[in-house]
Amino acid sequence: LGWACWKTYLGRPETDRARCFAMTQLGNGLSAAGHHEDALSVNEAELSMMRRVGAPEEVILGTLGNLAGTYCDLGRQECALRITRDIYQGFLKLNGEESGDTILASINYAASLGNLNRFNEAKSSLRKTIPVARRVLGGNDDLTLRIMWVYARAPRRPAAALKPVAPAAPVRPPKYAP
Repeated sequence: LGWACWKTYLGRPETDRARCFAMTQLGNGLSAAGHHEDALSVNEAELSMMRRVGAPEEVILGTLGNLAGTYCDLGRQECALRITRDIYQGFLKLNGEESGDTILASINYAASLGNLNRFNEAKSSLRKTIPVARRVLGGNDDLTLRIMWVYARAPRRPAAALKPVAPAAPVRPPKYAP
């Protein structure tokens, strides 16, 4: 499906929303099929294109989320950690700590720390996020409960079990194209 989507919209300008969405779908499809090296090439090309056309920071951060996930799939945890940290800091600067995107980026950053067995840092990060998530999303919100679950299990879980909760990339096409 990713290849079909990509081939359909390839001839359109780089700023075309459908083309951007097709590229995202291609990368996600390759990743889902276990073709992580190919997905990495697509993710890197997509990020380059987004920067070249002047996409909004929110879209670039979402694209970086896909790239971090691919690095994680390839076992390149240090690269994934650097990117998830940058995503978290980017959303924090862009939207503040009370944004759902910032909260999600925080848990993905903590998961990246956990993947490197840096549980104390992961728990420290989550300790800051849990009260914000409770206040903003509510104590019974799915994401709040996931954050608390990851926090409670972090010191006992093997590193491979700490995966990002959800991709940071938006599933809707970017809004910047004409």
